[in-house]
Amino acid sequence: MNTTNRIKLSTMMFLEFFIWGAWFVTLGTFLGNNLKASGAETAAVFSTQSWGAIIAPFIIGLIADRYFNAERILGVLHLIGAFLMYQMYQSNEVGSFYTYVLSYMVLYMPTLALVNSVAFNQMKDPEKEFANIRVWGTIGWILAGLAISFVFHWDTTENIAQGMLKNTFLLAGIAALVLGLLSFTLPATPPKVSDEKIKIGDIIGLDALKLLKDKNFAVFFLSSILICIPLAFYYQNAHPFLTEAGIENPTGKMAIGQISEALFLLLIPVFFTRFGFKKTILVGMLAWAIRYALFAYGNGTDLSFMLIIGIALHGICYDFFFVSGQIYTNSKAGEKYKSAAQGLITLATYGVGMLIGFAVAGWITDNYKTATGTINWEMVWIIPAGIALAVFVLFALTFNDKNKAEVSH
Repeated sequence: MNTTNRIKLSTMMFLEFFIWGAWFVTLGTFLGNNLKASGAETAAVFSTQSWGAIIAPFIIGLIADRYFNAERILGVLHLIGAFLMYQMYQSNEVGSFYTYVLSYMVLYMPTLALVNSVAFNQMKDPEKEFANIRVWGTIGWILAGLAISFVFHWDTTENIAQGMLKNTFLLAGIAALVLGLLSFTLPATPPKVSDEKIKIGDIIGLDALKLLKDKNFAVFFLSSILICIPLAFYYQNAHPFLTEAGIENPTGKMAIGQISEALFLLLIPVFFTRFGFKKTILVGMLAWAIRYALFAYGNGTDLSFMLIIGIALHGICYDFFFVSGQIYTNSKAGEKYKSAAQGLITLATYGVGMLIGFAVAGWITDNYKTATGTINWEMVWIIPAGIALAVFVLFALTFNDKNKAEVSH
């Protein structure tokens, strides 16, 4: 790959995740403070991510893979996305905001697959080259959080009260506009030429359902859906919780989670090879329970270190479960069902699992809101900690696959 293309693809990844990190992290706080949304309304807004994940394969499978260059679709989706971000920036009530954010997520989630397609198409050896390009996405997410806290200071208590958090949508919109325009200069990624009839089952990975006949894969599949319930609590409640606890620069501090994610990604092959899949994934599940216990019993003053440790555990929570799960799925599926199996797991986790999770998180938050409007955060975190622990026990007792999954180095 030549240097120009490497720079273009790295910039593409940087902007793709800068956009997401610029508005999604602070969304819960914005909804509660600026739009006065209830837990259930907040859950509905967050669940647009899941609807986007469910619809995305159809946009990719029915349109992108067959008729148009991937980089052009990427450009169009981000340009429309920039317009929708501006509408979100101008919204003053939950109803209209929900319409814009749902439209946005239906368009944004397919771009996650499109940027990978554009990148892979330029690579002779993706196993060696992809990580060096993809890491710029993580850097983009981190820098978005640091900019909001340390450059613009939109997440200070005073600025939140003055409605400054809505500027995050403007920031994301500008980045989307830049990426939309840049996309038309990216290396050409033509559609896959195919005369085969499109089958909906192929698009959502139904062929991979055969894998569920394997008891251990079925246990892993069910556990993947269940662990997404506590995961949704983090996305939906972590920023409002840290803000209310009085943690300064909460958006910047939450970027510690992405730094941790990047570091632990490098440790997965080592951990996998030494301890195998079951122990690796159990560590990931246990980390969720520990993280939420730290959130439940820490505070923003003398015990603030507990909250910071909870954020820093994100790398273990996310990588040791989701990334090792993708590797395991890959090893179980075999050549014929590889992409179908990954599609099915994505649908199960980001689709079904997170939809349930956001609804549960919204319901719990509403139920532990006092008459004065404050939230009993201890209970809001103890419940997902208990769910994560229950999934840990279920998996430990019922999963007994002796074979170590293959790890690609």
